[in-house]
Amino acid sequence: MDANATDPAESAGTAENAGNAGTAEKTEDTGNAEAISGSAARAARDVRVVFSRLRRRIREVAGDDVLSPPQVSALTLVAKHGAATASALATAEGVRPQSMATTLAALDRAGLIRRSPDPDDGRRLLVTLTDAGRERVEGDRQAREEWLARAFQDRCTEEERRAVIDGLALLERLTRP
Repeated sequence: MDANATDPAESAGTAENAGNAGTAEKTEDTGNAEAISGSAARAARDVRVVFSRLRRRIREVAGDDVLSPPQVSALTLVAKHGAATASALATAEGVRPQSMATTLAALDRAGLIRRSPDPDDGRRLLVTLTDAGRERVEGDRQAREEWLARAFQDRCTEEERRAVIDGLALLERLTRP
């Protein structure tokens, strides 16, 4: 599918229905003891769809046509949290150790990570970034951040940017237990 094409399943309930935001709210029965309001269901769907599109667009901006998504994710994880074992990375990513081993082997071949003996347990290897790995992560992060800031600057008014900031504060509540 063309990167700019809209997935019909994703377009339902987003911008084309934005004019219906003030209409009466329906309650959806999901089989749970408590029904979910129509606005909650719509918000959940719309956030998922928009975040999915935004995530794809941001990946395009980073121009990462060499590394696979799991490789980018593992590289970013090591950059964020520092030295880790392959097992710890697999657990953090929710993948099998064998899958992480394959991912790390590709990153090692690309010269983006280094594996060295754990000083506390010589049987284990710790994965760290090489200078090239750090440069790659930082360059990708900077490109994505600059694109997003420029998009907000060029496509949104100050009032809209403030509304996004306020909305993100609300979404942050969903990340807490």
